Amino acid sequence: MSTAPPPVPADDRQRLRDAGRFCTDVLPRVSRTFAISIKWLPGALGQSVLAAYLLCRIADTVEDDGQADVTRKAALLDRLLEAFDDPRVADGYDAEAADIRGDAAHLELLRRTSHVFVLFRSLPAASQQHVRRWVTEMVLGMKKFVQLYPRGIRIETVAEYREYCYYVAGTVGHMLTDLWHEHRPLTIGRARYEALRAKCREFGEALQTVNILKDIAWDAEHENAIYLPGQSLRALGSSHDEILSVAPERQAANHAVVADFIAMASRDLDEALEYTLTIPRRALAIRVFCILPLLFAHATLRDLMASRAMLRSGGQVKISRAEVKALLFVGPLLIWSNAGLRWLVSKVRHAPFTLGASVPAVQPVATG
Repeated sequence: MSTAPPPVPADDRQRLRDAGRFCTDVLPRVSRTFAISIKWLPGALGQSVLAAYLLCRIADTVEDDGQADVTRKAALLDRLLEAFDDPRVADGYDAEAADIRGDAAHLELLRRTSHVFVLFRSLPAASQQHVRRWVTEMVLGMKKFVQLYPRGIRIETVAEYREYCYYVAGTVGHMLTDLWHEHRPLTIGRARYEALRAKCREFGEALQTVNILKDIAWDAEHENAIYLPGQSLRALGSSHDEILSVAPERQAANHAVVADFIAMASRDLDEALEYTLTIPRRALAIRVFCILPLLFAHATLRDLMASRAMLRSGGQVKISRAEVKALLFVGPLLIWSNAGLRWLVSKVRHAPFTLGASVPAVQPVATG
């Protein structure tokens, strides 16, 4: 199966250059972590992941508008899927979604949806098929939950939480795995691909749970969404309405629920690490792409356990810039060594990582 992009007519080349420039420029404003990781992915693979991620963020921006009418959001999600088939719909989506509200960077992306579809249509045909398949699955899941909770998402059970995370993140794990196999078929052959597919859902969902936990206050106050299950909160004497309560007993109950979800995320991150280590060492760029967000997630999860900031109005948990820089340096340095990466994850899980830590010596290995 060819991974070469389709030829671009001469009169469309400038539009494609403009679209590529916009997508590259907007990425760090809508996801700093993803922008760091995607720099490691070369050529058509990098462009495929870039276009796919931005399409997911566009859908997410529509879903996250805490004030838009449910009918309006559902219609816009449907139109986003129609844009895969009709370039005229893609070109008109910028104006069609002009009433959606949200963070400035995400709105900038939403109102240049046409640029993202220009980049998407330049991808190899197989990449387009993978991206379309999994973005469609994601968008239909988002639409389901938007319609299920027309006054703002209020997840009720752990099973429902898992379903939601599958739609918005597990699908991403599947999509990435399909793209790895398409673009690196000699390195990630059929057997390795099947092994990755067995863990790819947890890879996406682990990162999603960490993001949900660190953004509890933001989601409640700015997006009118609460993802901690109401059933779990009520079992400990709290509720969705009291998720940001300053009462000590409510904060204790809320953090106890958070602790259960930290444990869930930790188990999923263990699977996500195994997913990353299953990627052959020869696929160096893909391994780095995967390990960096896992390291940041482990560090964030560690700090979440010791904090209640995310359960207070305006509060959020972020790891330090110093630790980010240290992980950005040491993660790629140890990428050849499965033992080295396990060592690094273990260090991050227990304490903030610094460049002063003693790094184990590893020998480069050129084979998978």
